[in-house]
Amino acid sequence: MDTNKLAVLAYEWLPDSKKNIHKALADSSDIIFRNDPKSFKREMNKRQYDVIFMNVKEDHGSAFSLLDQTRTQTPHTPIIITSKSEKAELIVQAIKRGAFDFIAEPFSPTRIQLVVQKAIKQRELQNEIDYLRRKQDIVYDFDSIIAESASFQKVITSLKKFASTDSTILITGDTGTGKSFLSGSIHYNSPRHDKPFIKINCANIPEALLESELFGHEKGSFTGADKQRIGRFEQANGGTIFLDEIGEISMEIQTKLLRVLEEKAFERVGGNKTIKVDVRVIAATNKDLITQIKAGKLREDLYYRINVLPVKLPPLKDRPLCIEPLATRLLEKSCVSLKKKVDGFSEDAIALIKSYHWPGNIRQLANTIERAVILEDSNLITTDSIQIPDFHGPGNGASTTRVEPLEIHEKDLILRALEESLWVQKNAAKRLGISPRALNYKINKFNITHPNWRRNK
Repeated sequence: MDTNKLAVLAYEWLPDSKKNIHKALADSSDIIFRNDPKSFKREMNKRQYDVIFMNVKEDHGSAFSLLDQTRTQTPHTPIIITSKSEKAELIVQAIKRGAFDFIAEPFSPTRIQLVVQKAIKQRELQNEIDYLRRKQDIVYDFDSIIAESASFQKVITSLKKFASTDSTILITGDTGTGKSFLSGSIHYNSPRHDKPFIKINCANIPEALLESELFGHEKGSFTGADKQRIGRFEQANGGTIFLDEIGEISMEIQTKLLRVLEEKAFERVGGNKTIKVDVRVIAATNKDLITQIKAGKLREDLYYRINVLPVKLPPLKDRPLCIEPLATRLLEKSCVSLKKKVDGFSEDAIALIKSYHWPGNIRQLANTIERAVILEDSNLITTDSIQIPDFHGPGNGASTTRVEPLEIHEKDLILRALEESLWVQKNAAKRLGISPRALNYKINKFNITHPNWRRNK
């Protein structure tokens, strides 16, 4: 057979039908006809076919039995049923048993071509889905997560147990520690793995729009709502929703979220119809939620509802054994995405990476390595390509490869960054390799202040 042509297997075709299929597909396909079950099965065992045609007579019992066997043997191959009978019962049974389509005889060559084209597109899509699922299984496999340190091994052990349940999980940890990634690992290792997984960062959506984003809205419910919108909870029905930065949700929306957790029900904005959903909730935050409760920013009852299975992620500086293998994996990932070949790190480069405290955690490490891959001209990443903050450099100096040891107090590092950035928080955050919000959190945590800030209050 010509490997550039489609492989088509046809069962029990009449002479007139054979002429039409030859006319339709001869130029693009190699077609094999078989008229009895034994020879058809033998042919099935010889190779993988792209499309299978089966002719079904009005007395269709044996043909449907063969259809069932074929579907089991080759579940992703499109099977197209043809028949002179157009009885609804026959068509319904064929589709229920896994047939891709039904064509009534007599049919034109054009009709055959269109159905085959549609079938091939469907198969290509299924192959792509299967590939992505296999890749997804590898990416989110708990055993593939780098967990060299004892503290993180305990986290992974807990997550493996938690994944098999439907209970709500609360993941806490500094910015960049992997909360979003681990939420995916939980979902794809859970009984809901083949159902929707919806992520939403509550801090990135304006408060006025967050309720609609989460719960949807009805047409005309507010200015600009020109059509009905399905919210994220409805989209996640049957699966999992990941609510990142849950500490940023307003008290009003917290009340609605609490009801979803307790009753699995809500109404869209501007609607009266109660919508029931079956959704597993994973929440995450880099804030101290107990402090949020004391400050009146978080409902205590909501906290207890989301804190059923708590997971605290340690910062990267507390996982020193993970830094080198993480850097190696991130290098491989960057090389693939940037289509660039780099064999590894020089000894000085890996020593530099291991000695730095990484206040921005895995996210900062990933960004640093991606930038190094872009800048590096040799086959090894050198210290010249690794740009991380030097807090002893000149006030307006660019990042260099000098680093502070891990023992330096975090507050001292933040103070140095602020001083060298003339107390502009945005610039200091950039020097530290963390987000402005994370820096603001740490400023409050360490009670850092400046005369100019006090005057502005």
